[in-house]
Amino acid sequence: MADSGIWFPRDKTVIAGVGEGLEDGKYMRWGRATKSEFQLACEAAIAACEDAGLDPKLIDGFCSYADDRNTAPRLAAALGCDELKVSMMQWGGGGGGGSGAVMNALMAVATGSANYVIAFRSLCQGQFGRFGQFRGGAGVGGDAAFQAPYGLLAAPQRIGAIRGRRHMALYGTKSEDFGRVAVQCYAAANRNPRAVMYGRPITLEDHQNSRIISDPMHLYDCCQENDGAAAVLITTEERAKALKQKPVYIMSAASGNQHVAGNNPFQAEMAGANFVYTDRAPGVAKRLYAQAGITPDDIDVAQMYENFTSMVLISLEEHGFCEIGEGGAFVQSGAIDWPNGKLPINTSGGNLAEAYIHGFELQVEAVRQMRGTSTMQVEGAEIGLVGSGPGVQPVTDMIVRR
Repeated sequence: MADSGIWFPRDKTVIAGVGEGLEDGKYMRWGRATKSEFQLACEAAIAACEDAGLDPKLIDGFCSYADDRNTAPRLAAALGCDELKVSMMQWGGGGGGGSGAVMNALMAVATGSANYVIAFRSLCQGQFGRFGQFRGGAGVGGDAAFQAPYGLLAAPQRIGAIRGRRHMALYGTKSEDFGRVAVQCYAAANRNPRAVMYGRPITLEDHQNSRIISDPMHLYDCCQENDGAAAVLITTEERAKALKQKPVYIMSAASGNQHVAGNNPFQAEMAGANFVYTDRAPGVAKRLYAQAGITPDDIDVAQMYENFTSMVLISLEEHGFCEIGEGGAFVQSGAIDWPNGKLPINTSGGNLAEAYIHGFELQVEAVRQMRGTSTMQVEGAEIGLVGSGPGVQPVTDMIVRR
């Protein structure tokens, strides 16, 4: 592999365990969980330790993102950890912050600040507020003050629809192109018993006939609202030798955003006529590949954060899998389909059809692909990417290998 000239602890840290907080062996639809969000967080961390063969008391760090309510000191106390050395939160990023949590964990391990760090996300929208609803009022501030006057009240409007419609206007993208992303995700979910949409396959015709949520986003273009938790255990390659799973190496992780105008995030995202692209993901992707010493052509399978299908097309372009404006043609070619596509995506069902655990189930699936244990295994996959995209900031990505 080429020397990137950028320092990064490539292959110095590994993911040694993965785990989930489930009920009856699967993720739950919104409001269906009987366990508390905190209990699910604990169960995901314990499951990751059991997967690795590690006593949970040896965990000495926790990393999460997007203001996870389950604090590290409380988790450490509940799990009986001997000592808590690292407690970090990736600011912002929404569900795109998952790889940022992994990056913080690997930096802690690589620098010797901690030995065994859990990166995780626990989310029970049924016990707290739903992301799919506008929760502001007459006195909204921050981003909402710039969005609400124009009717951009909920995530489908202000993230999925506005950029999706602009992409269609600029490049001739069709609703069917978004639909092909949904069909692939639902096909993957129907091989995955953990998935909320297990047993509910869809066709492109089903997608086109589903109701409009926010034009041009149909029902099946929108991610789930779910209850559950997911976690990964990060340590060094040397320590992983004493554990039971074959380690999955972290080649690269990157985070960033770039404001192009003003200081308000919404203003920055929408500045300029071509607000489809924020110039954040391409910069992050460039560093990501350079740190790993590879190119997009080396990626065998990708988990692309898809709160909405329009974001997947844009993210595929921004991560260099096709040219800008050619996301529609890329998915039309069958490139994202399993088993014959050149880049199968979201092989557990993703946010659309497995579960929306703020995207962290994508990190878990990336590990399973590298282990060869995915329910939609890509034959011979050696390098996998977890990619973020526009609609969140900062964006965070990671690359793992066998």
